[in-house]
This record gives sequence, structure tokens and C-alpha cells, in this order.
Amino acid sequence: MTDTQRPGPVITEENEFFWTSGADGWLRLTECGSCQALIHPPQPVCRYCHGHDMGVRAVSGRATLIGFTVNHRFALPGLPAPYVVAQVALEEDPRVRLTTNAVQCTPDELELGMRMEVVFEQVEDAWLPLFRPAPDQPAERTLPLGEEETRQLARRVRPMVTTEKFEDKVAITGVGASELGRRLLVPPVSLTVQACERAIADAGLTAADIDGLATYPGPTPHGGFSEGGITALESALGLEPTWYNGGGETFGPGGSLVSAMLAVAGGLARHVLCFRTVWEASYGELVRRGRIAQDTPRRMDGWIKPFGGVSAAHTLAQNAQRHFHRYGTTRETLGWIALNQRANAALNPTAIYREPLTMDAYLSARPITTPFGLYDCDVPCDGAVAVIVSSVDTARDLAQPPVFVEAVGTQLLERLEWDQSTLTHEPQVLGQSAHLWSRTTLRPQDVDVAELYDGFTFNCLSWLEGLGFCGIGEAKDFLEGGKNIARDGVLPLNTHGGQLSHGRTHGMGLIEEAVVQLRGAAGVRQVPGARIAAVSTGGLAPSGVLLLRADG
Repeated sequence: MTDTQRPGPVITEENEFFWTSGADGWLRLTECGSCQALIHPPQPVCRYCHGHDMGVRAVSGRATLIGFTVNHRFALPGLPAPYVVAQVALEEDPRVRLTTNAVQCTPDELELGMRMEVVFEQVEDAWLPLFRPAPDQPAERTLPLGEEETRQLARRVRPMVTTEKFEDKVAITGVGASELGRRLLVPPVSLTVQACERAIADAGLTAADIDGLATYPGPTPHGGFSEGGITALESALGLEPTWYNGGGETFGPGGSLVSAMLAVAGGLARHVLCFRTVWEASYGELVRRGRIAQDTPRRMDGWIKPFGGVSAAHTLAQNAQRHFHRYGTTRETLGWIALNQRANAALNPTAIYREPLTMDAYLSARPITTPFGLYDCDVPCDGAVAVIVSSVDTARDLAQPPVFVEAVGTQLLERLEWDQSTLTHEPQVLGQSAHLWSRTTLRPQDVDVAELYDGFTFNCLSWLEGLGFCGIGEAKDFLEGGKNIARDGVLPLNTHGGQLSHGRTHGMGLIEEAVVQLRGAAGVRQVPGARIAAVSTGGLAPSGVLLLRADG
């Protein structure tokens, strides 16, 4: 690969037919021989009929443009910004979408619903399927948004296996956070230790009382995304837990809390210490200084990155674009979320960004990937947050008022692959929200404060609609002016400043703030009488949601 050539995809035995099919000018996908459904990404079994007679089928290469975003922030060798990351739905089976690049046109020429046709670009031993506007366009342009499937999600929620809920056996008894900053340049495990020691002290426990550990994502090759997981913390503190769990296939740090709850409810532990550490800001600075080597990838894995979709922003931006198209949402709609979080951060001395933010400043900020600008994106930082999950039998004997768990929402009802999932909202929001309300008699109107994942403003909008705080497609009206989500509004939102202004703690900071609010200990940003809090963590897949309640 030369400096002017874009990286090719990682080619494996399973995907070779796809990445090399363009050699003769034809696009090919996996087909089920039993029901003739097209399957992408390739699988050994059909997800629709569960048949195993899988083959490869050449398709027309014609598709509908269902999303596009103009990337301004990121660049790859041979793919300088700006470039267009797009999604198309195949004419033969619109359930199959491909992430691609829109080529041989300007962004102004693109329109959702237009017909596209494949062209191939050879990169080393691969032929990338790119798409250009077709010469013949349909008289009416419609989008296959899967709205009927979305409306049916709640009907597919599985009923509770038993009326006995594990949530009733646990409580959150301690929270703690480390120093938080943009570039602290300290060993990340030192942040973890600081947060954990503060959570243990907050609960009135000692390190010897901790008999369980849980974290997300555990050790990971992604720079600045973990301190090293359970191994790093246990090596530092020598806690000798009877149970531990760390891994990435759960809904962020909220998933580690649910794992801890199950361990406590099942009798494996009495006090589980859950923790989440990020040091992305320092990692980026150390790479810049040459202290950490960062190689330019020769190959891009997955089905999105080979087309320059290297950030979650590239997927979510297209979901936001479709929401705009379908429901009349605007950039100002997202702006009210960013302005609300900044106003709350002004009252939080630990927040990274506390200076006032105006709508004009929001709208004029540098673009990241359309329709997202700088203030639609959360703030990379260094910091750690820890939460202790305890047996409910011990909770009222500890130092702080316990916070109880009313319900969790965890069921997968949407496709996990980002570009194959829900089109008009953040994927993995609608299903988990429906599951949450199936496990409680409480309803959205009972919630006093919401701490909703805001890696991007559109994450937060999706959760507002998904959880039923406003109707599907009604966020524009609900958010207008920002009054409904202010601290004195009908649904105080992300009261510590959220990840957009407080800092990207990957959702664990949202949990900490919910606990502080339900204790009545948030000081000048306290929501009076807060008794019920909804907390969502995780962005895109996986995601999940917790419903917490105060004691009494």
C-alpha cells in the first residue's frame, strides 16, 4: 500500500467472494437456498428461515440511497476529507444494506430515495463496491425505513420468566469518581484505583468487604479505552474476589452492573465493585508526542471501515439524517440537547466544559460529519467512575441511603450490525426500552430525572423517543426551546452536564449522577424530590437501560 492508496479490507475465507466479486463487474452476496433471502454480512445459516443451504448470488448492483454523511473530520491514506460515506438498500432485497462511498457526484446531487448503481474500485486484491447515481431515476423517491417492523418491536418482548425479579435483591450502595480531565497524563490504573477507593469509602465499606469485581470492556486493543480490566485492578489492590467479570459484549458499563446484580442475587458475592476507566485524551496526546506508536492500518476490518466509516459518528449521522427526513427534525432540535447539557455543566465543578454555549455557537461550530458539528459530539477525557452493587439485605446498614433497582431493559430486538439495524433511531434503543417497561408497573411519566447516553446528541434524542418521554417522531416539538429537559422542566435531562460537556466516561458517569440525584445530594443542580431515574448506557450496539428508585 502506498501513501496515496486507501487501505483495503481484511479478506478472509468467509468474505473473499464479496470483496473480489467486482473483478468481473458483478456484485455478489450470500443467498439462502431455502427461502431465497439475501444475507449480509455472510453467515452459515439464514436468519429468517434458519436454513443451511447457503450459496452465493450475483445481483443487479442497483440500490436505493437510504443515507449519506459528508465526513469533514477524519481521513485515511488515499481517502482525504471531505468524502461521502453512504448506505444503500439493494433493490432485490431492501433488508440488505451496504455501507459504501457515493462517487462520481457532489453531495448536493444526492437525495434520499434516489436510485444508485454499483461501480468498483480495485484496492490491492479487493474490489470495493462503490455507488453512483443511476441515469434512470424513479418518479417517486421512497425510503424503505422498516417503520412497520419498528412499530411491532414491543410485541416481541419476551414475558418475564418468573414474577420474582433479581432487581429486588440488590441495591447501589456506593459511587466514586477519580479526577477528571482532558489530558491528565497519569497511569490509567491510578485513576481506576482512585475511583474505586472513593466508592468503597462512600459506601462505608473496606477493601476487604469487596468480594466481586465487574467491568467493561476489560482489556482492549483500542487506545485509551481501558486501564487493563479486572487483571489490572486486582493486581493493584489484591482484592481476592469470589466472582469477577469483564468483557465487551454487553451494553457498556451498565452491562457490568447488571452482571454484578445477577452475581449478588445469585449468592456469588455481597458487594461487587464495578468500574469504568477511559484515558483517550492522554492516549491521543502521547501518540502525538511519539510516546506511543500508532501504525497506519494496511487493512480495514469489518464492512464499514473500508469506506472511511471509522467512527460511530458516520453511522449515527445517517440515522439522524433519516430522522430529519422522516419527522422534520432539525439541527436546532439537536442543539437544544447540547445547550441543556452545557447549562447543567456550568453548575458542576468537575465538568470539563462549563462556559455558556449559545445556539449560534452550536450551529457555527466546525463540522464533523453532516449533520453533526463539534458540539454534537462528546468530550474525550481521562477519568474513572466506580459503582458498588450490594445485597439488599446489607444496604440499609451502610453509610449512604441505598438506591434500588426497579427494572432493567436488555433484550435484543434489533439487528446488532450497525448498518443493518434500525434506520431512524440509534440502534438498540427501541427494543431495550420496550423490555424495560415490561419489567415494571412504572411508566415514563413517573420518571423524575433522566440520565441518557449522549455520546452524540442524536443518541439522547433516540432514547427520549424510545423510552416514551415523547412519541416517536415528536422530539422536535418536545425539545423546542429546551424547557422540557431543563432542571425545572418536565424531564430534567443529564443533570451533571452529560458526556457532551461533563466528559466521555462512556456512560458510567450517568449512573453516578443518577445515584447522586436519588440521594438528594447533587447540591445546586439537585432536582427537587427526585425519586425515580432512568439511565441508559452504551451507544449503538450494544445498549441498555436501568430504572432506579430512591429508598422509601
